[in-house]
Amino acid sequence: MVAKKKALPKVGSGSRRNKKIRAKVRKNQPQPLKKKVKILKKKAKLVPKGSLKRFGNKVKLAQRKVAKITSRANKVVKKTKKALVSKKTKVKAKLKKITKLKIKAEKKADIVEETVKEVIIEPELDLTGGEEIEEIQSFKDKIKKYKFPPEVEHLLLKGQDQNFVTQQELSQAIPVAEDSIELLDKIYEAFLDLGVEVVDLRDDLIWQTTASASDIETKKAKKTKKSVKKGLSSSEATEAIGEDSVRMYLKEIGQIALLKKHEEVALAKRVSAGDKMASKQLAEANLRLVVSIAKKYIGRGLSLLDLIQEGNIGLMKAVEKFDYKRGFKFSTYATWWIKQAITRAIADQARTIRIPVHMVETMNRLARTQRQLVQELGRPPSPEEIANEMGLEVEKVNHILKISQETVSLEKSVGDEDDSLLGDFIKDEDSLTPDEQSAQDLLKSDISSVLHLLTPREQKILKMRFGLEGEWAHTLEEVGKEFGVTRERIRQIEAKALAKLKKSKDSKKLKDYLE
Repeated sequence: MVAKKKALPKVGSGSRRNKKIRAKVRKNQPQPLKKKVKILKKKAKLVPKGSLKRFGNKVKLAQRKVAKITSRANKVVKKTKKALVSKKTKVKAKLKKITKLKIKAEKKADIVEETVKEVIIEPELDLTGGEEIEEIQSFKDKIKKYKFPPEVEHLLLKGQDQNFVTQQELSQAIPVAEDSIELLDKIYEAFLDLGVEVVDLRDDLIWQTTASASDIETKKAKKTKKSVKKGLSSSEATEAIGEDSVRMYLKEIGQIALLKKHEEVALAKRVSAGDKMASKQLAEANLRLVVSIAKKYIGRGLSLLDLIQEGNIGLMKAVEKFDYKRGFKFSTYATWWIKQAITRAIADQARTIRIPVHMVETMNRLARTQRQLVQELGRPPSPEEIANEMGLEVEKVNHILKISQETVSLEKSVGDEDDSLLGDFIKDEDSLTPDEQSAQDLLKSDISSVLHLLTPREQKILKMRFGLEGEWAHTLEEVGKEFGVTRERIRQIEAKALAKLKKSKDSKKLKDYLE
């Protein structure tokens, strides 16, 4: 325990005696307390005023410097880590590219070997051209992303080799493309992206079947001159030439000039702006295209004029929906709309009994399968073989074959002279032959002679009950209402009359007809 301080006597501070007294008192105090006081005084002397604040500020500055240094160090560590990761990824990517190039080179080598085996030629092959292999494979990868049918992919690869694809090849690859215009738009976009041009060989030969307007006029003038020499007037000759409405139509559209590409684009811009006159000009300039397409569908149930008319409807739809920004010719785009309109019209109007469009497509597919099997087997295929090839049931195939039969008019003329009709050669199942008709007449006369043995009432009842007067057989109730008696009474009269006929001698005539 620390001893309590003794109270100092109140003495004047300035005298020597007081100082001595204080010194004695201090000596009498405990030693540890003195040491603490000395230490505190020394510390108080060492630390001047304001030094504590300066020391705290220095500490804070040092802490800030340490924080900055640590943050810089962390950033450097992160950068080094990122650099290491990026280097690793780059190395992995390079390894992947190398492996891909190896795979592509192996595939290319296999393809080349197969082609060499097919052609039986061994040229010097340079498989070091990695860039060409990579280009081909990248082109194939681009094609695969569109997810087209294999026929279209093969056509795109062919177009990559020759830098173009013909319209005829495209129509062969997609025979029913006119039923799905959206698919065609995607195909044309793919051609545009891959740099493959779609060429229509008919653009230069579109009007080979008809001459120009001037040629037609000169030919007509020559014909009129010849007819005048023969004795016909010029008006009669021109009427004879112009009777054919198809020829007149071809003459009219032959006077319209074809459009160039920049003219097509200018008209298409005006059409998109709502100019009806521009749409009319664009349609009229492509009427020849409709005629050239319609000629391919002759003999399918519609006349050429009807086919041209339906194709013109498809042409007007193409004018409304044509987008010149895609970079294709209008004739290339309009061809599919014209084909779609014509095929739909044939499906709806060509047959006497209309068949739905989807069923027509199935019938066309069956016909193609049938032709293919004929080439493979060398004979007409059976319905079971067709069903197996198409993946359908045999009953379904028989139903399609029955539907595909065409109707024939009984009024159709037969023979070179057209003096007889088809209906004249078809047997009437309801009519009787001459022998049957004569036997029927004899039977009627014999029945009437036998019935004379009965009373008029009994005769009428039997005639009504058995339908002997060309009517149907009446019931007992119906005959009873006719005579105003019950059905039981009619039954009794009928039985009595039949018994009379059986007993008569003339009934033997009727028994001969039963033998």
